[in-house]
Amino acid sequence: MNSASDAPFPASAFSNLAAAEAGNWWFRARNRLILWVLRTRVSPFRRLLEVGCGTGFVLTAVHGAFPEAVLAGSEYFEEGLAHARARVPNALFRQLDARTIQEVGVWDVIGAFDVIEHIAEDELVLANMARALVPGGWLLVTVPQHPWLWSTVDERACHQRRYTRRELLDKVRATGLRVTYCTSFVSLLVPLMWWSRRQRRITAAPVRSELDIPGWLNHALGVVMAVEFGLLRLGLRLPVGGSLMVLASK
Repeated sequence: MNSASDAPFPASAFSNLAAAEAGNWWFRARNRLILWVLRTRVSPFRRLLEVGCGTGFVLTAVHGAFPEAVLAGSEYFEEGLAHARARVPNALFRQLDARTIQEVGVWDVIGAFDVIEHIAEDELVLANMARALVPGGWLLVTVPQHPWLWSTVDERACHQRRYTRRELLDKVRATGLRVTYCTSFVSLLVPLMWWSRRQRRITAAPVRSELDIPGWLNHALGVVMAVEFGLLRLGLRLPVGGSLMVLASK
């Protein structure tokens, strides 16, 4: 994030987020996709760093899928790290501004999942992560996609931008990495996203409100995302979607 004064959430929001992630359709779908890409498109790895690990929800899933890997997480906010340490006690954690990563050739895999859209100097962070990879290492990134989906939801989340596919690919390639996989996701729900973002008028509701949806709707959205995941497993690369994933190698 840009500075402590730019903190997008109050400290209590991390507790709310930690409580909601495991049951929320979007976080579950993103984890499923991340694990699938790590299993099928990334060579065997020993050391993985998640930049902007938040409450450790992704690292918990990675630990379950790759129990022998050495895992680490960095996070700007100590409030998030408190939850991450409890979730993955064997992982290594540190409070860190991603703009100041100094490591060279350390990590087999670095992930940044819905992180760099919060940072004005995203190209600097991408370059830092690329430098920290070993030769043959992998960078896996997810971001919100399509500037035309920009709304007050993004403003309240303190996003700096929503990416176009070309923008993210150009910025990743500028670090010297080679893009090996790219797809949109949350694609089948784009019409609903577009409609809801035009209709809703978000006021000063608490941050948790974005996670509080009826159980039936949460289930229905999860079913749609399961169908979409099936399409991705069949080899489709979706051109449009609320989110974008890019995998690149060094």
